[in-house]
Amino acid sequence: MTQQIQFIIEIDKLKQVMRQTLLTDGSRRENSAEHSWHLAVMASVLAEYAPEGVDIFHAIKMLLIHDLVEINAGDTFCYDVQGNDSKAEREAQAALRLFGLLPADQARELRLLWDEFEAGETPTAKFAAALDRIQPLLHNQQTQGGTWRIHGIRRDQVMKRVAVVETGAPELWPFVMQLIDDCVTAGYLKDNTALITQDFRVENY
Repeated sequence: MTQQIQFIIEIDKLKQVMRQTLLTDGSRRENSAEHSWHLAVMASVLAEYAPEGVDIFHAIKMLLIHDLVEINAGDTFCYDVQGNDSKAEREAQAALRLFGLLPADQARELRLLWDEFEAGETPTAKFAAALDRIQPLLHNQQTQGGTWRIHGIRRDQVMKRVAVVETGAPELWPFVMQLIDDCVTAGYLKDNTALITQDFRVENY
């Protein structure tokens, strides 16, 4: 029990890890603990859209622990190319320390959950990853571009980021595509196709 209580106290630090994503009211950035809670609830609410073979309870557990490593590794902005170069190594080291606080059997269980999410190969991991991509979309749509505007994010970058939804939660894919189109139309997200066309016209004027 001593090890388990130590772990429970340690993971409180996730509440201090700030993400780039704004809350839907735009008042501040969310922290990683809030993000994980939001995803776990999403998995329960959207369970009917999960593909065959997805274990919802398993997905919820996965989503609750998938970002615990950020206690040591920090949150790496998904569009930060340089930061993502070292992300895997930093998070693997964090996982070794953090899950190692628990008794061996629980350490192994949580590490396997984390590894499964990171590998993204099982239907459950793909569904969990899909939700992890959809949640920031909703926040950016609700904040009129939020993080996208702050960092000048383009449609092609977002499309690459959410591609996993097409296979991880195919019934939600049309909704995601419509949301992105609506955000481009509203001016919340830069349409790189239009920018490329405009540049071509200027160069060939």
